[in-house]
Amino acid sequence: MADITILYSIIGAIITLIICFIIGTFLPGIERKYVQARIQQRIGPIVTAPGIMAPIKFSFKENLRPNSPAPGLYKALPIVSFLAVLLILLFLTPQMYPAYLLASIIAIVGLLKVEEVSYVLMGSLSKSVMSLSLKFPDIVKGAAHTSGIVRSHLEDISSKRSLRMITYGSFPLYLALFVPVVSAKSLYLSDIIKYQMANGPLLFTTQGILAAIVFFIGSVIVLNESPFNIIEAEADVIQGPYMEYIAGYRSVIYLSKGLLMFTLSALFTILFLGIPLDLLSWNFIVFVVVALIFTLFIGILNAFTPIFTNKQFYPVVIASTLLGVLAIVIGILI
Repeated sequence: MADITILYSIIGAIITLIICFIIGTFLPGIERKYVQARIQQRIGPIVTAPGIMAPIKFSFKENLRPNSPAPGLYKALPIVSFLAVLLILLFLTPQMYPAYLLASIIAIVGLLKVEEVSYVLMGSLSKSVMSLSLKFPDIVKGAAHTSGIVRSHLEDISSKRSLRMITYGSFPLYLALFVPVVSAKSLYLSDIIKYQMANGPLLFTTQGILAAIVFFIGSVIVLNESPFNIIEAEADVIQGPYMEYIAGYRSVIYLSKGLLMFTLSALFTILFLGIPLDLLSWNFIVFVVVALIFTLFIGILNAFTPIFTNKQFYPVVIASTLLGVLAIVIGILI
């Protein structure tokens, strides 16, 4: 009987991952077609283009050896990033709740950091043909810097920006994750859900509202969406760490984007509404609705805001961090 239960749990978790993955592939297209394109008064791509057709197209492209000191590691990084996001989604399923250490905020934070660190390594391990002739700063005659300076490639600049994002840029998101922990007095997802079943959704409390705002801002930063997508700003670093990814490796990058969007929205639903990710329950509709709302807000922000400079980026991060700290303090006091 125990073996059958374990087998059913494994099958249930796998089916949940597949369904969530399929939903995630549509989210980038919905964002670009029905939100950004409508706001900017253009037709936009078809819904299946960014998350489905683009990965299929790139999977048939010829793969070339990247100009990297560690080409094997460089090509493996998109896969590592994808697996990290997939594991987060897996740990959100009720079938994983008995594995307390894995289905906890600590495990989720660790895997999110793996996903973030991959961008630093991507940039530091790549030197594309384009960036070799476009070192920064410029040393042509008349330039402000002409001698005694260290010049960087486009990917180097992107890597340094990714490192800044890891050290303080995504900090608001992690503060928001610990607000439910403080309220439920537990790191485990199962306990956080039980607490909200007994006391109501955290979203409808003071600390929950503040944490939800901080969570959204932090999610946009982690997703590298405008106005926080400084690591791939087309105005200076073009595509940053993604410059040399082609063929199937670029397909994985496209798939990871949609999967991460759904995973973050599912994490929000669990932490702030107290609903488990159960595919066989009608509550699963809530996850789909939240994912669509999440995509809508990201698309609106993306359509209306240009990429922030450092002077604009720092105040937003500081303000979000202070809001997150305030939410945690309120959660402790109440």
